[in-house]
Amino acid sequence: MARRSTKTPPPEDFEERILDIDVVDEMQGSFLEYAYSVIYSRALPDARDGLKPVHRRILYQMHEMGLRPERSYVKCARVVGEVMGKLHPHGDSAIYDALVRMAQPFSMRLPLVDGHGNFGSLGNDDPPAAMRYTECRSASAAGLMTDSIDEETVDFAPNYDGSEQEPVALPAAYPNLLVNGASGIAVGMATNMPPHNLSEIIAAARHLIKHPGADLETLMRYVPGPDLPTGGRIVGLDGVKDAYAKGRGTFRIRATAEVEQVTARRKGLIVTELPFTVGPEKVISKIKDLVNAKRLQGIADVKDLTDRQHGLRLVIEIKNGFHPEAVLEQLYKLTPMEESFGINNVALVDGQPLTLGLKELLEVYVDHRFDVVRRRSAFRRGKRQDRLHLVEGLLVALVDIDEVIGIIRSSDNAAQAKEALIARFGLSDVQTQYILDTPLRRLTRFDRLELESERDRLGQEIEELTRILESDAELRKLVSTELAAVAKTYGTPRRTVLLESAGAPVATVPLEVADDPCRVLLSSTGLLARTASVDAVFDQDARRTKHDVIVSAVPATARGEVGAVTSAGRLLRLSVIDLPQLPASATTPNLAGGAKLTEFLTLEDGESLLCLTTLDESSPGLALGTRHGVVKRVVPDYPANKDELEVISLREGDRVVGAVELRTGEEDLVFITDEAQLLRYPAGQVRPQGRAAGGMSGVKLGPDAQVVSFTAVDPAAEAVVFTAAGAEGTLDDTPGSAKLTPFDQYPRKGRATGGVRCQRFLKGEERLVLAWAGHAPARAATKAGAPAGLPEIDPRRDGSGVPLAGPVAVIGGPV
Repeated sequence: MARRSTKTPPPEDFEERILDIDVVDEMQGSFLEYAYSVIYSRALPDARDGLKPVHRRILYQMHEMGLRPERSYVKCARVVGEVMGKLHPHGDSAIYDALVRMAQPFSMRLPLVDGHGNFGSLGNDDPPAAMRYTECRSASAAGLMTDSIDEETVDFAPNYDGSEQEPVALPAAYPNLLVNGASGIAVGMATNMPPHNLSEIIAAARHLIKHPGADLETLMRYVPGPDLPTGGRIVGLDGVKDAYAKGRGTFRIRATAEVEQVTARRKGLIVTELPFTVGPEKVISKIKDLVNAKRLQGIADVKDLTDRQHGLRLVIEIKNGFHPEAVLEQLYKLTPMEESFGINNVALVDGQPLTLGLKELLEVYVDHRFDVVRRRSAFRRGKRQDRLHLVEGLLVALVDIDEVIGIIRSSDNAAQAKEALIARFGLSDVQTQYILDTPLRRLTRFDRLELESERDRLGQEIEELTRILESDAELRKLVSTELAAVAKTYGTPRRTVLLESAGAPVATVPLEVADDPCRVLLSSTGLLARTASVDAVFDQDARRTKHDVIVSAVPATARGEVGAVTSAGRLLRLSVIDLPQLPASATTPNLAGGAKLTEFLTLEDGESLLCLTTLDESSPGLALGTRHGVVKRVVPDYPANKDELEVISLREGDRVVGAVELRTGEEDLVFITDEAQLLRYPAGQVRPQGRAAGGMSGVKLGPDAQVVSFTAVDPAAEAVVFTAAGAEGTLDDTPGSAKLTPFDQYPRKGRATGGVRCQRFLKGEERLVLAWAGHAPARAATKAGAPAGLPEIDPRRDGSGVPLAGPVAVIGGPV
């Protein structure tokens, strides 16, 4: 079965006409029309107000809607709908994107829209919410753009369908194009203009108003360079000078970063400002890609701690062993933390796209402002002249008010009354009609005084406006004064730092920290640090400071390792590069700049760190003394593949009370018990043992006696013995009696003997609670690390102590 055709036949009078058109001509004409439409109606800003059509239409429509700063917010969707329906025949997304940008403080140096809600984030990492959720109203600066627009200051043109009128440019009370910049891509051309500081731009404009022949160099004294909303640093100003002179140029923007101690173990780079249009997510993503590709070294972690309270804060943790300054230089080279900005000052002047320098941009704006103020003055003068004409007519009528009333009452109608008044008083038609429309209650003596006052005021205003219109100097003065008022109200300090060059290259700093000699220090308060040199010597006569009692110090190298011996008989490896470095200017053994040992070592409950040791297997090894009187010399055998080693096998209930690394093997080992017995004998009497051994008897203890101190002392050096007795607790809780005695007063005895008395107890004292033997001079500190005083040296070996002036928790010797 044949299917019926549904094609509508042409009408009978249809005449087919085919036109032959040259494709080249058609493409050329159509393309030119399209290009002109894009250039003039969409992509390029007008040099007078610095706005593209979509931005201008948004601001004008918000003005018409009465969305002033003191009014409540309205949905952005409502504004977009009004703009799209009345003025802008394009998609709603384009209008909303333009509105959002005018509300972003990181995009505009002086935002024109006051947004309420999520309007996106820097770099568009967090896109804005849909327009049905966000709200807006005009910002204060938007009022400057539309101020006096109702006073015939600018030309209006029909909208896309001729049903509405829209301004071809806004009055613009400040140079918006230079202040907020612009960007856009047209056909065959593009514009990209950076924001500037409002106060600087207005200062340059005012100078140009006063000195029309000013050269570019003079203007650049006021405008040295762009001032970006996101701050940062502009490196190299040659490209800026080129752009100000010719309209084209390139400059580089660097992020603002400082080196800080971000954790106890690591330094980091704190980024507080990023290049214009660059967001933190973009930087983080690039850093991670480079680290994974092994093109960037020294980065331990990257955190984005940005919030509304503190603003942008990007924390880049640097691995120990790398110079943060060198890593920062690599970040500038390889990541968006340094970006280039190409200036292309293309704007519309009289409908034509032109590339303009700084002076030309200011001249176009100033000329526009002259025209606006001139037209505004003419409008205001006309309004005041019209009002003065009416007031003068009313005053004429008030002089003979009775006659005026009589004429009106004797007339048959209003037309006859008007003619009679015109004939009698010589009034104009407008004045006569105003008199007829004025209620009788306005024609009192008081109103006459008001009218005379108004007449005088209007005369003065008209005279002033006429002076402005007839004098170019007065016009320039007024425009300059208005610009100064804007700068005073809306001016803000410069955010972007301008640098002539990048400065001294950081490449001279090696990326990794050199394996230089140093010393690792342990304070009595558990702080660890390293010095800049192994030869660092602290001034013992310097003023005492907190944390200055150092209980252990060993030589090392910056990229090496040392051992940490604990009271549980463990030796833990400690990476030197992880430790904070003390300032090179330090002159006292002050570890206030150190870090808590818990940042680097994991200790068990009740376990404490006793000393540091090198891992040099050619040394005489460690000497250990336990609470139960066991002594051990450890053979220096430290396998590199183990981070934790056992250096003594302890019996149940026993613990190490003292540990020291022997330097020569000729030292004397010293035990001090809580019964005030001191035993001293050469280290050679103790045979070195393997790490798994349990040691041997070191001192003979009485019933219930314990060792309170074990040290090693060079017999050739000047040394002292400190002992302190008490009833219970520690001297940090309750000061007791103590004595300081020269070490040479105590004779050598054999190993595993009882030793000699070192302090005689006073009434109420039961045992020694603190003891120490070491090189002089001795230093004491409280538990918190504060300096504490010691008694004078007492030469009596077994004499009684003297009361302490304050609590003491630890004793140490010179470093």
